[in-house]
Amino acid sequence: MKHAEPEVVLQQPRTSRVFFYGLFMDAALLRDKILNPTVIGPARLRDYRIHIAERATLIPSTGACALGFVMDLSNDQADALYSEPSVRDYKPEHVEVELVDSGATSDALCYNLPHDAHRTGSNPAYASKLSELIIALGLDAAYAEQVAAFAQQP
Repeated sequence: MKHAEPEVVLQQPRTSRVFFYGLFMDAALLRDKILNPTVIGPARLRDYRIHIAERATLIPSTGACALGFVMDLSNDQADALYSEPSVRDYKPEHVEVELVDSGATSDALCYNLPHDAHRTGSNPAYASKLSELIIALGLDAAYAEQVAAFAQQP
């Protein structure tokens, strides 16, 4: 009697949909870090506003709107990305974003600083780079100006 070969089942890595609102919305930057994001597209996160102090973060703000990009990323890659020393304080939060191209909503993770952390100081260089990236990615020019204003703050 011949025994059947065991069936090999390859598991796909678990992925998360992530809303990026800082320099990580640049998929090329993520690929340079040897990550493999799947770009879903530009998105809005309503009732949050961007704040750039020493670092960028999103702050709840009724009526405001933060812009960014949604990407699918394996859970292992997201964990590796946010274990880097410069971003390890960011924690995932569940949010609902609106995809700009379709108007559809999607659940996503948004890595954000805790509400009591890093809201002081300034980082004009980061604000300038982010403003340039927002324009390069084709997001709203008025939003880029809002971000660029953080470069002017002392």
